[in-house]
Amino acid sequence: MTCLFCRIAAGQIPASIVHEDDRLVAFNDITPQAPMHVLIVPREHIQTLNDLTPARDGLVGEMVRLAATLAAVRGYAGQGFRTVFNCNADAGQSVFHVHLHVLAGRRLAWPPG
Repeated sequence: MTCLFCRIAAGQIPASIVHEDDRLVAFNDITPQAPMHVLIVPREHIQTLNDLTPARDGLVGEMVRLAATLAAVRGYAGQGFRTVFNCNADAGQSVFHVHLHVLAGRRLAWPPG
């Protein structure tokens, strides 16, 4: 297994885990871009958003709902938080395993990047 996020999900690489269940793992980003910067990854290896199928629609919904829950638990739901999926290198995806960034705790500019 060479995928960084698969190895984190399997417990082979240490991470600051904030949530895990049978389908998802969430952990603090090692280079946070905001006071709250969590990555939510499926345990199943899916390389990019382009590789999602209709059978995985529920998985994406679970990821987004978990993002809202984590923001609420940390006290950011009211002031706002951002969720970001990057797809492929030109969009900023550097680890090719679908993941959702959850950022909060500072004012986030628009447009991003």
